[in-house]
Amino acid sequence: MSAPRILDDYLRLGLAFDRVEDGFVDAFTGDPELRKEVAVGPRPDPRTLAGTARRLRSELPAAGLPRARQAFIDAHLVALECSARKFAGDEISFVDEVRAYFDVDIAMEDQERYRDAHRQLDELLDGSGDLGERYASYKRRDEIPADKLTACVDAFAGALRDRVRAEYPLPETETVDFQVVSDKPWSGFNYYLGNYRSRVAINGDLTQHLSTLPHLIAHEAYPGHHTEHCRKERLLVGGGEREQSIFLVNTPQCLMAEGLADHALHAAAGDDWGLWAQEIYADLGLRFDGERAQAIARAAAGLLGVRQDAALLLHDRGRDADEVAAYLERWSLSTPQRARQTLRFLSSPLWRAYISTYVEGYRLLQTWLDAVPADQRLARFGRLLDEPLIPSSIRAELAA
Repeated sequence: MSAPRILDDYLRLGLAFDRVEDGFVDAFTGDPELRKEVAVGPRPDPRTLAGTARRLRSELPAAGLPRARQAFIDAHLVALECSARKFAGDEISFVDEVRAYFDVDIAMEDQERYRDAHRQLDELLDGSGDLGERYASYKRRDEIPADKLTACVDAFAGALRDRVRAEYPLPETETVDFQVVSDKPWSGFNYYLGNYRSRVAINGDLTQHLSTLPHLIAHEAYPGHHTEHCRKERLLVGGGEREQSIFLVNTPQCLMAEGLADHALHAAAGDDWGLWAQEIYADLGLRFDGERAQAIARAAAGLLGVRQDAALLLHDRGRDADEVAAYLERWSLSTPQRARQTLRFLSSPLWRAYISTYVEGYRLLQTWLDAVPADQRLARFGRLLDEPLIPSSIRAELAA
């Protein structure tokens, strides 16, 4: 099969998944006529979708695509076949599901890492007594007043946009529209609309914090998801790599995108992001101890794997929801409300495996970014914005 035929069939296959599960296509910037064609057809059978994915994998090597593009498409066809089989009702172990979706292997974390993070937080947090209560007290003092949230979002979006455009040029017409929403299982979400435009939804049901809002804006917009979509639309899709015109849930590109976005604030503002944020908050009349926030964030990073552990307990080891919620409260120092919100995300049929994109994506890219001298990190981060990388290609570079 020729490359154009393979690409057309790959895009049709991806678009068809949105007919099975609304929201499976996170973004599509390709030919609107192709989307209309899929939208008016009969609702696809998951078994047929799985068969199509297998067929395309077998035909892909003969299409003559460059190695990196072939590897990208092949990894995504593996993920799509697994999703189709899940929709068809096949029994697939949770670990195998995550492997197929995201090109990584997962396992329970050594709890000694969590104990060490707790010891560090114990030294940093005020007072004595129960660590979870002291952490919750710190988070309450860190809350952004509701009447200041919009001003804070606008301030950080503008400041980050200026920094990012200086390092990673963006089209003059790019824009992000921030909106506050409710009744969602996530804290923030980027809806990329194409033509360098995004709508970023922020979950108003969750209290936003001074220490995490800069990360949220960087993650969803500059230089996170919005920036990546803009640059790939211009450089890759504009250069003929049509497979990059579709972004599909539960595929390797999600792990790469979330890992990139979780490193976005450090790429834009450096390790002293807290001191930079402190100045912006001061201009808004808000007190924020940036140095302390940095130290607490470094300690809390040791708890990164708790949510993935929770997913494994729930879906791999058959633990009930109450036990998993208690695990989240104990090790991540979550409030009961936050633990239940996390549990809601982990229980969603579409999103249940997605937590691994944050955990494994962050770890893999941290190792990859740390593998070059500090003065080369920004250029290496730029590769994440501009190249069709997947986890296996990152691991191959690290091995070499």
